Amino acid sequence: MFEIGPFVARWYGFMYALSFILGYLFLHYSKPGKSLKLKAKDLDTFIVWIILGILLGGRIGYILFYNLAFYIENPVKILAVWEGGMSFHGGLLGVVIALVLFSKKKKRNLWQLSDVITSFVPLGVMLVRIANFINAELYGRIATENCIYFPTDPSNCRYPSQIYQALLEGLILFVILQIVIHKKPKTGTVSALFLVLYGIFRIFMEQFRQPDAQIGFLWGGITQGQLLSIFMVLAGIILFILRPKLQKDLTK
Repeated sequence: MFEIGPFVARWYGFMYALSFILGYLFLHYSKPGKSLKLKAKDLDTFIVWIILGILLGGRIGYILFYNLAFYIENPVKILAVWEGGMSFHGGLLGVVIALVLFSKKKKRNLWQLSDVITSFVPLGVMLVRIANFINAELYGRIATENCIYFPTDPSNCRYPSQIYQALLEGLILFVILQIVIHKKPKTGTVSALFLVLYGIFRIFMEQFRQPDAQIGFLWGGITQGQLLSIFMVLAGIILFILRPKLQKDLTK
């Protein structure tokens, strides 16, 4: 974005920070956030736990899911987050762990917390995908139409898959989940819907996105992102079936 002496502001970090700020405002002032009826201090603690879950889970997930061999050979690079390397699915697992720990510590219903958090997550996804587009990273596959030339690969016209993902996995999914959560559905509905729809949307979008060079295509031409998203869809379906049992406080 800009440089002031040794300080360098980057789009990726800025979009993450903006997501956290908007998430803070959402939990404090939105109707779904207020429905949790958490004390201000507990709500702030909850937000910190979620942020740590996203950052640690995203980084560890990227290392394990996408580039383990590289980091085994270059362990010092594990902390070099400014060079990129965050996994959505890893961040999701990090948030799950944070939700479980917080719900047990504060004796709150896990799925009520999860429903509110997952209803906001797509907005953060949208902002990060926009950063990917600005940085000309994680771009789409080579195409002959509806494509653009990225400065990081000026010889090939590629799908702007980051924008596709920002719209479908981000904005559209955010609107859907906000409509659903404001109708006050059964506990666990929003979380299940998020898992299923994001997984389906991501599986579809991976057809336009260039697979990571160090992994390429897996069995039958699927990508790592599609494989991980299949598990998301299955988890969402199971959660949806179990919804009637989630009305009671599962932390007790």
